[in-house]
Amino acid sequence: MDKMFLQSGDMVGVTFWLVSIAMIASTVFFLYEGSKVDAKWRLSLLVAGLVTLVAGVHYDYMRDFWVVNQETPIVYRYIDWLITVPLLMIEFYIILRAVGAAVGSGSFLRLLVGTLVMLIFGYLGEAGMMGATLAFVIGMAGWAIIIWEIYGGQAGKAASAAGGAVASAFSAMRWIVLIGWAIYPLGYVFGYMMGNVDDNALNMLYNLADFVNKILFGLIIWNLAVKDSGQGAH
Repeated sequence: MDKMFLQSGDMVGVTFWLVSIAMIASTVFFLYEGSKVDAKWRLSLLVAGLVTLVAGVHYDYMRDFWVVNQETPIVYRYIDWLITVPLLMIEFYIILRAVGAAVGSGSFLRLLVGTLVMLIFGYLGEAGMMGATLAFVIGMAGWAIIIWEIYGGQAGKAASAAGGAVASAFSAMRWIVLIGWAIYPLGYVFGYMMGNVDDNALNMLYNLADFVNKILFGLIIWNLAVKDSGQGAH
């Protein structure tokens, strides 16, 4: 039964614990702040809160899985990503619609399809159900669809046309997708395509990426909502 308790030297377990608590705290923050901004931004902050809520629940399970087995919780992690990452992508669409930007359903579908391709093939590669290299290539094609849409596609153009705080927030969000999300394929390459998987390094890397990419993503949206509400959230 001792294995059920987090050991002081288990730094990977510590990161799982810290991220799970940070996600719960962020959920409370986003939901509370969402009640104080203009109505058009409340859905955006609700989705941000849902992202961190779902992640917080899954990190609780992932922490326990790690503490007991000292192995990567692949299934839990991908279930989490399968829910939270599409929600993050939907945020691009939601904030543009909130300000009346000209963005159609095609943009939403491209973001969603790109996300699903990226995640499904990433899981198949990490779970050993498909060749790691082929799964990586197909998964990266999904990521490329997302990058194209938010930079040069309809969503990117709509954000540029919107200008002001929306364009600034949209730019910061897409930098997270371009740079922050690069941590995941790098972890995949070094973990599954260039030798044996180091579970300690891989999980600490993924945990750090989730902490930054999910919480910071939500904070950018919150900051945009507050600014556009004329500081009405305070």
